Amino acid sequence: MEIGDSGYSSDRYEVVVIGGGAAGLNAALVLGRARRSVAVVDSGEPRNAPAEGVHGFLSRDGMPPGELLAVGRDEVARYGGRFVSGRVARVEQEAGDGPSFRVVLEDGTVLAAARVVVATGLRDELPDVPGVREGWGAYALHCPYCHGYEVADGPLGILGTHERSAHQALLVRQWSSDLVFFAVRPLSDDDRAALTKRGIRIVDGPVHAVTAAGVETEAEGLVPRRAVFVAPEFLPRDGFLDALGCERDDAGWVRVDGWGATSVPGVYAAGNVVDAMAQVVSAAAAGAKAGVAVNADLVFTAA
Repeated sequence: MEIGDSGYSSDRYEVVVIGGGAAGLNAALVLGRARRSVAVVDSGEPRNAPAEGVHGFLSRDGMPPGELLAVGRDEVARYGGRFVSGRVARVEQEAGDGPSFRVVLEDGTVLAAARVVVATGLRDELPDVPGVREGWGAYALHCPYCHGYEVADGPLGILGTHERSAHQALLVRQWSSDLVFFAVRPLSDDDRAALTKRGIRIVDGPVHAVTAAGVETEAEGLVPRRAVFVAPEFLPRDGFLDALGCERDDAGWVRVDGWGATSVPGVYAAGNVVDAMAQVVSAAAAGAKAGVAVNADLVFTAA
């Protein structure tokens, strides 16, 4: 089956987008409107699924994440985009004069593409504290810009298990004056002074559990809290790129330029897979920008 004027069959596309979140869908939308044949590979496991709503996204504030993705999928399909359910095992370069790739799924399905956009996001590696995973997105939160308004002025906590936790606490203080920092790992003198200066109470020592009722501590027993903010370790979902040899930074994240291009010609990346701090709206914007860059790449390579 041919799509547009590309001449590619149903298993060969001008662009394969890996990841069906905001970045991937917006890249596919832009490319579909540019009359490119596009397939989106999606595992159906969005990172923000536990959240009640998407926030900070103009005209979509408060929309449930699943609803946002469903609308996006419908829009991509309207322009001829195809969706393939599954996980990518690896991406291989094909021999030839220009960029050409084989996207191999775990079930053996192979999609051929002239260009690839990686938008697989990241996974949150949570601290090994009982209750954190069970309450993730409900009473165990991460981003104050995503959840702070909904719990504002309530008794809040910071689970101090990460080097970013003190920084997180200083941000969360913007939303509540009743803030307790649970120093599971030792605090530096500078961090302790900064927290104290902002009126943040510190409870030192082990935490036994985080629950909907509060934080179970060794020092004080249950400290009632409406919600607890946690700083996870961010791990990009990009292992399938290893064989391509994409250049990485010192922290191990794939490097991209301002348009999402990696060091491997024809491979682009956008959203949380290359930017841990990207919110839904900025991930979507990065996907749109990558879509523009990929279309231009195809236009001028063929010229």
